[in-house]
Amino acid sequence: QVQLVESGGGLVQAGGSLRLSCTASGSIFSLNTLGWYRQAPGKQRELVATTTSGGRTIVANSVKGRFTISRDNAKNTVYLQMNSLKLEDTAVYFCNAGTRSLSNYWGQGTQVTVSS
Repeated sequence: QVQLVESGGGLVQAGGSLRLSCTASGSIFSLNTLGWYRQAPGKQRELVATTTSGGRTIVANSVKGRFTISRDNAKNTVYLQMNSLKLEDTAVYFCNAGTRSLSNYWGQGTQVTVSS
C-alpha cells in the first residue's frame, strides 16, 4: 500500500505561481511513477505531468513551458512548480503514484484556484 499526501494548493492571481508537493509513504520501494493529474469543474481528469524513478518526465502540452515537475527520491516527494498561472488552470490537483506492478494510488486532492 502507498499513501499520498498533497500540499501547496490555494488561491492565486493569474500570472502568479504556486508549488504543489506530494509525499509518498508505505510500500515506497515499489514506486515507479509519481505525477499529477487535475480535474476542473465539468471536465474529465487529465494528466498534468508525471515522472519515473529514473527521472523521465511527461508534461502535458497545455502546461508545457509553465509547469515543471521534479522529484526527490530521497524524500519520496514529487513537486509541481506552477508559473504563469491561468484561469483555466483552476482545478483539483491529484497526486498519483504507480508501482512497478502497475498498481495506482491517489492522493485526496488539493484545490488550486486562479483568479483574475
